[in-house]
Amino acid sequence: MNPGRIRIIAVGKVRKGWVREGVEVYRRRLPGLTIVELKDSDPAREAQAVRAELRSDEQLITLSEEGRPFRSVELAAHLGHCGSDRLAFVIGGADGLDPALRARARWQLSLSALTFPHELARLLLLEQLYRAQTILQGGPYHRE
Repeated sequence: MNPGRIRIIAVGKVRKGWVREGVEVYRRRLPGLTIVELKDSDPAREAQAVRAELRSDEQLITLSEEGRPFRSVELAAHLGHCGSDRLAFVIGGADGLDPALRARARWQLSLSALTFPHELARLLLLEQLYRAQTILQGGPYHRE
């Protein structure tokens, strides 16, 4: 897994200071990873903005409570199998993602069966990406 080949496209800004601090910790741990923030609106307009932001060589991965749940080790293996693919993880706004955009995704990821605010979902995704990288590198961060 190469963080330089991963982007997070997120609807909305991180406003809570403690979440911003956590996001910055993981951004430093994942050099090269990019986060793009889009203006929140309604799901159709947000989907249009996501499609405009997606690069032609990126695989779309949407976050959704209906997505596939992974254990951390499974997510690491799945990301490891993506090889040199460019990945764009998309986190929707308060009203969720447009169904047509979700249908276009290569796969959908569930961080939990619970629903999280988009700010917290961003922090959780970053933590799991860092954990996956550490697992793939055989590092000591992950403990089962």
